[in-house]
Amino acid sequence: MSADRDDRVLIDFRTSDDAGVYRWAAGPAIVQTVDFFTPIVDDPYVYGQIAAANSLSDIYAMGGRPLTALAIAAFPANLEYEVVRAIFAGGHDKLREAGVALLGGHTVQDREIKFGYAVTGEVDAASVWSNAHARPGDELWLSKPLGTGIVTTALKHQRAPQAAADAVVRSMAALNGPAAQALRAAVGEAVHAATDITGFGLVGHASEMAQASGVTFHLEAGRVPVFEGVLELALDNTPGGGWSNEEYFKAGTELKAELAGPLVRVLYDPQTSGGLLVAVAAEAAGAVERAVPEAVRIGRVMAREGKFVVVGE
Repeated sequence: MSADRDDRVLIDFRTSDDAGVYRWAAGPAIVQTVDFFTPIVDDPYVYGQIAAANSLSDIYAMGGRPLTALAIAAFPANLEYEVVRAIFAGGHDKLREAGVALLGGHTVQDREIKFGYAVTGEVDAASVWSNAHARPGDELWLSKPLGTGIVTTALKHQRAPQAAADAVVRSMAALNGPAAQALRAAVGEAVHAATDITGFGLVGHASEMAQASGVTFHLEAGRVPVFEGVLELALDNTPGGGWSNEEYFKAGTELKAELAGPLVRVLYDPQTSGGLLVAVAAEAAGAVERAVPEAVRIGRVMAREGKFVVVGE
């Protein structure tokens, strides 16, 4: 039986979700994902932490609980042992913080460092958070500020203020697990859809959710949380992925004319280990605020209007 005809596959690549979900004969379904990337900070231990948090995030975005991980690594042959050791140590410590067992992994030689994990978890098959179930009337909430791509690009050129760099690094290394667990406990089935904001940026991932759900997302740009100092850095430090995101997603996006250039760059900015974007029933707003006080309501879900995402002030 081919994988895409197997009725035990509940979610796969076709809805652009963060992870796949496979149903067993009994008990919870398994949820699987994989992610790895090149270094975005100089500290190898912190890089390992961020890589682990980023890999685990896809499981949390499905409403699941990560259980095990396999490391995926590529290192140059002449890389110092202490650097390799620090990368693995950072990742392992973040997995341990999340209660995830490291089973092993695979390492190859490459000219460029790459690191991440394949992660397996469990999720209740009846209450998976998919991209595809946002409903008109839902409110959209975001749990972390934007701007990690802009700040890490500025860091490469020694243009990032230390305060901005520190805030972004702390955010990227922070697990999305506590926010996901708090939402699950506080509002339960009122969470209709979710994703985490990573390489496609806010507009890109919102577009995928809206398209999969058959709706339009209205985002209020003035409410979107942004790391301090990012707007000042945006125009001179837009990463290549930010321009690619705009090129790819602009056809399905309406940006109101009054939006300033730096803010547009932030909306398309590719994130590493970004926050959760969730579509939640409007009546659960108070519960969301109490459960995840760092989350910000940034918009609402409307019936499909032609564009996938409409951004205004």
